[in-house]
Amino acid sequence: MAVALPRPHRFDVYVAVGGLLSGVLLTVLGLGVRPADDPVVLFDGPWPLLLPLAVTAGCELLRRSAPRAALLAGTAAVVLDLTTRGNLVTVLLFTDLMYAAVLYGPPAAARRIPWITGLLTVAGTVVPFAVWRVPEALLIGVAVGIVSFGPASTGLIVRNHREAADAALLRAEQTALLAEQDRVQAVTAERSRMARELHDLVANHLSAIAIHSTAALSLDDPDTSRRALTVIRENSVEGLAEMRRLIGILRDAGAGTEPAAAPTLDGLAALADGARANGLDVRLTTVPGEGLPVPVELAAYRIVQESLTNALKHAAAGPVHVTLTRDARVLGVTVTSPYAGPDTPRAPGSGAGLVGMRERAALLGGTFDAGPDGARWTVRAALPLTEGDPA
Repeated sequence: MAVALPRPHRFDVYVAVGGLLSGVLLTVLGLGVRPADDPVVLFDGPWPLLLPLAVTAGCELLRRSAPRAALLAGTAAVVLDLTTRGNLVTVLLFTDLMYAAVLYGPPAAARRIPWITGLLTVAGTVVPFAVWRVPEALLIGVAVGIVSFGPASTGLIVRNHREAADAALLRAEQTALLAEQDRVQAVTAERSRMARELHDLVANHLSAIAIHSTAALSLDDPDTSRRALTVIRENSVEGLAEMRRLIGILRDAGAGTEPAAAPTLDGLAALADGARANGLDVRLTTVPGEGLPVPVELAAYRIVQESLTNALKHAAAGPVHVTLTRDARVLGVTVTSPYAGPDTPRAPGSGAGLVGMRERAALLGGTFDAGPDGARWTVRAALPLTEGDPA
């Protein structure tokens, strides 16, 4: 069974071919590293030089895919080259194999090779000097360091820089992912807030319009129709004004304009008067709004507004009680209305109002509950006045 060899990188092919041709050229020109009468030369002549050269050039093709195997084969080739007159290109190719083994090899090998070559450099310096006692013996250690320790150290430095760059890129990608998640969450939260505001602003007016238009169509009484049309006109004008205000806020967001004033508890009396004009018997018991946090006042106002809208759509005839209580920690909102039962709605509803009221209370860390209580429908909300206090 044939073994599939990895496809070499194009740059590695260029290095291998260029090194092989350069080494052959040096051999043809007779430019060796050592003279023929050197004691270490065991194989004289030009042809013994070509075998180590061919092996190291072939190892260049594996410098990325199999760097350790390439280094081992290149080491054997450079040792064999020591027994010949020597070829400078073979040594240069070996230094590249040493560099590639540290740069592309596994992390364990990348840590060990510089230590091993460093010890060999020290040994190549100390041992020859101790044996021959001549300063020229120190050059052996210098040569070993240049051929082995220098490329290995360079490869380790480059590898560390690459790993640091990869880690920084990974952190940047993770930061971008977190930023995108935060953006999506912010957009979702803003859409939910806009949906609550739009529902609270418009639902009351549209519910009144639907109920009074139904009455005007079902009763053949000019006075009743006139009163219904008057209420319809008032609610449509107010609804359009609220829509324009909301659209203006959305268009001018970030344009340096002053934000519109948020509703406060002082506006509950006008809200109750509007509900009475729509036919509800509202009885309001409120508390002073001084010292209340703005988000709490807005949430309380919207909860009362939506409760009156639901009472207008679903409640039976009878008084609607709106009661606000306050102590040092909690603002309580209670709205009760006659319960007409689930099968007798005066206007269609989607349930978004209850969801919005529950979300408003939850955003402030408060509690919300709504449901039938005997013959009456009761809405209760407890809004903490201090952030972090449980309601």
